[in-house]
Amino acid sequence: MTSAASNPLASRPFLKMNGIGNSIVVLDLRGSPLRVSAADARAIGRGKGLAYDQMMVLYDPVAPGTVARMKIFNIDGSLSGACGNGTRCVAWALMQQTAEKQIILESDGGLLECTREGAWRFTVDMGAPRLGWNDIPLRDAVADTLLVGLPDPPPGAEHLGGFGAVNMGNPHAVFFVDDVEAHHLDRVGPLIELHPMFPQRVNVSLAHVVARDYIELKVWERGTGLTLACGSAACATLVAAARRNLSGRRATFRLPGGELVIEWRESDGHVLMTGDVELEFEGRFDPMLFAEANA
Repeated sequence: MTSAASNPLASRPFLKMNGIGNSIVVLDLRGSPLRVSAADARAIGRGKGLAYDQMMVLYDPVAPGTVARMKIFNIDGSLSGACGNGTRCVAWALMQQTAEKQIILESDGGLLECTREGAWRFTVDMGAPRLGWNDIPLRDAVADTLLVGLPDPPPGAEHLGGFGAVNMGNPHAVFFVDDVEAHHLDRVGPLIELHPMFPQRVNVSLAHVVARDYIELKVWERGTGLTLACGSAACATLVAAARRNLSGRRATFRLPGGELVIEWRESDGHVLMTGDVELEFEGRFDPMLFAEANA
């Protein structure tokens, strides 16, 4: 058996951050040949104080003009194509090392432009939403993802009605309700996430449109569970709401962890997300974290 200390990630520095409560670990591996496995990601999440919603792992950039290539892990070791709150955390970490006010990051969901708005506040251009049924993806072909019925809804989802389907680098199903607390998202969320309608699983959002420019949101994230905030879900929800004329193209979102401002820009169809980040602490990985992963 390989010793825990021999894992090359042992004693690597990391940042523990959050984006309006969305718990984030930032691990910078640029300039090294190191790679993080699913087992490593799960092991790190079991560390004291290290339980995260997403871990943002930075590798050397590939695309011209970018400063890093991101791989985004959920705490179950699965990969996510996008994490807006985590991307803002990465932007803060990298802009501490430069005088630049704007950087571009690579992700599996595309290129993400990040702009500093203040000491702890950043805007991320999340790109344009994808709305075709096969882009979400959905199992069944539908003419329009504006409002999709869920076949054979699981227990607890019968009264949610149809959902708006949006891909913001990862798949989202948005249900509009009168009260986000009136439904047991902790129970119904995992059932919808794993519903056969979603071959790559799905992020599940309950949204209450309080006003055309103010929306309450609660999210079950695939591979993670209930979170205090999900930036890509807020982006997907604005798109879904605006398409149904429930909101305008700019709104403030209230999530359990705080507020985000989302804008669906008319000029190019890109979705912009603005919000704050926080540094909780810096540290180095305890070598014993990786004992199970190495075994």
